[in-house]
Amino acid sequence: MATALEPNPVVTSLRSWPDRIKSFYSDVRTEMKKVTSPSRKEVQATTTVVIITVFLFAFFFWVVDLAISNSLERMLHYLSRR
Repeated sequence: MATALEPNPVVTSLRSWPDRIKSFYSDVRTEMKKVTSPSRKEVQATTTVVIITVFLFAFFFWVVDLAISNSLERMLHYLSRR
């Protein structure tokens, strides 16, 4: 049981809430000043890299899929002849 001299933790937490909100928004404002947007040239370059990477991975997975499906087909054909 809390005595009259000890502050209630819930009340203390509620009283510090406005200060914590002000501090949070101040920190957000400070961090947002550090944010920079990429230039059009940078966006085009990264987009090109992403598109090329997607096609390379698509080709790689197509080759892997082809190899696995041919291997399974040959194995099933071999096992069905027995």
